[in-house]
Amino acid sequence: MPGADSFGFSVPDVPPMLLIGPFLLAAGLYLLLRWVVRAPGGGASAVSVSQHALWVGVLGWLASSLQSAANAGILPLTGTSPALASPTGILVALAWPVLGCLAIHAIGQLSYPGPRLPRRIASLDVRRVRGFLPRRLAWTVLAILAGAGLQIAYVATLPGYEPIPFSTIQDSAGNFRPVGGDGRIAGNVLAACLGAAWLALAAGTASVLMLISRRRQLEALNPQENDVLRTIAMNRLLRTVATIAAGLGAVAGNFAVRPDPAANSTGWTNPAGLVALVVLLTMWAWAPPKLPSAHTDGYGIRLADSPASTHPATRLSVSVGAAMGIAAVAAGVLATFIPGFFVPGSGFPGQQMFFVPLLAVTVLLVAGAGELLLQRNYGSREVPRTWPREAVSPALLTTGITAAVLYVAITAVTAVGEWKLLEAGFVGSLRADSPNGGSAAWAIAATATAVVAAAACLPVAVARKRPGISADLPGLDAALRAITVHRVVRTLAAYCTVQGGVVLMTASSAWPPALGLPAALWPAAWQPVMIAGAMLAAVGVVIAVIPVRGFARIPASGRTVTQAAR
Repeated sequence: MPGADSFGFSVPDVPPMLLIGPFLLAAGLYLLLRWVVRAPGGGASAVSVSQHALWVGVLGWLASSLQSAANAGILPLTGTSPALASPTGILVALAWPVLGCLAIHAIGQLSYPGPRLPRRIASLDVRRVRGFLPRRLAWTVLAILAGAGLQIAYVATLPGYEPIPFSTIQDSAGNFRPVGGDGRIAGNVLAACLGAAWLALAAGTASVLMLISRRRQLEALNPQENDVLRTIAMNRLLRTVATIAAGLGAVAGNFAVRPDPAANSTGWTNPAGLVALVVLLTMWAWAPPKLPSAHTDGYGIRLADSPASTHPATRLSVSVGAAMGIAAVAAGVLATFIPGFFVPGSGFPGQQMFFVPLLAVTVLLVAGAGELLLQRNYGSREVPRTWPREAVSPALLTTGITAAVLYVAITAVTAVGEWKLLEAGFVGSLRADSPNGGSAAWAIAATATAVVAAAACLPVAVARKRPGISADLPGLDAALRAITVHRVVRTLAAYCTVQGGVVLMTASSAWPPALGLPAALWPAAWQPVMIAGAMLAAVGVVIAVIPVRGFARIPASGRTVTQAAR
């Protein structure tokens, strides 16, 4: 049953899915990371271990955003209900990035493969945290944590304000002055929530550092490389912890600088937010060390490092990659000239949601055209066709699977929410003047995805059936096919991520009913979901522009396609 104590904490009725959701996410993340670390033939290699460490850091960084808690403790003047004004809501908003980031790094250490050799590799050395800790980075993070703690302690001394509607009052001297603005809760309540998050972050960081130092030796690496890998993991963890700590300080600073709405002061600046931005940029530039053997492992090569880099087919493939980017930009520019394309309610229903699919289809068609050009200019029936041993790298495949699963989940929850909106009599995102033109967002998204999936089959099919190229350069034919498949999977991963963000931003009002939130939030757009959608779309854009070599090296060796398979 719902209840409350004297401090204002409440225990709401929580849908069961919200309780088991984190455990399902953790299990899925574990399986995905196990897939990333797995090298061809099973086990692990220096390259797959390096990719695994990279993606643990990337996923931890993505989970660390405190954007949803930026206005914690602020009582908005407008709105049906205050956003993040109760301790329960604040703690939930802070728990996801803090605990989520720490959990990802912990799962990353637990997902490394176990021993496979008959004799287990062990070391008699005592492994302690300080033996692998990057000292300068550790002292920097400690200073940032201390600064955030002082900012939170200062917030505890600040009073709360009630929001006041904007108006003009007359003072005792007969002068008129404006008043009004957002209010804020008592500072000690927000400080208690931020302090709990700060303590969880500090204690969790120490625990994960101990887990990293005591992790078992990996058989794919020698003892020195195992030590470097631990330093890499600690570097990625500490850099993310620094941004979270700076974010907690920025949230406290945003609360502290809000002026009293009863005073004649409307302007304010948050210096802690500028500090958080500086910390973010600094942590981005603080790169970890690299595994030396990851650059000399034998199961793949870069085309630029081989004689194949000068072959005309290679140059054509590089040109196709540039043409794909140009085609996407051109399609986006041309879409702006279509009358009413971005005007809600004009044209066919939901045509604005076909903008991202338009770009994706254009890119995929250019990739297919590139394979046709390779076939016409350099393909030979006398050269056996070879298919890459690993057509898609584990990192890219993990990215694609994650994006697809996330997109399906977003579409399913949106469908449930829009159905509940109709049952409850709310028009929500189904109103006639919405960007969807009165149609369900999930149905439009599903239709657009079917079009993109059909377009993705063209370049893959052409790459599969194309005749072989250059028998004098072993591995070239397989590498060129791998490049095409990489580009297709990367495009699909970027599409699913961006389109998922578009669905969140377009149909944000469908999520409160789907999550069982109060009906007061149903009629209007829900800001947290819109923010999450914008962030997801930004991540999709980043995925789209990462070059093929940014995911993994291109497998050069391949297996010959038999005549029966042709």
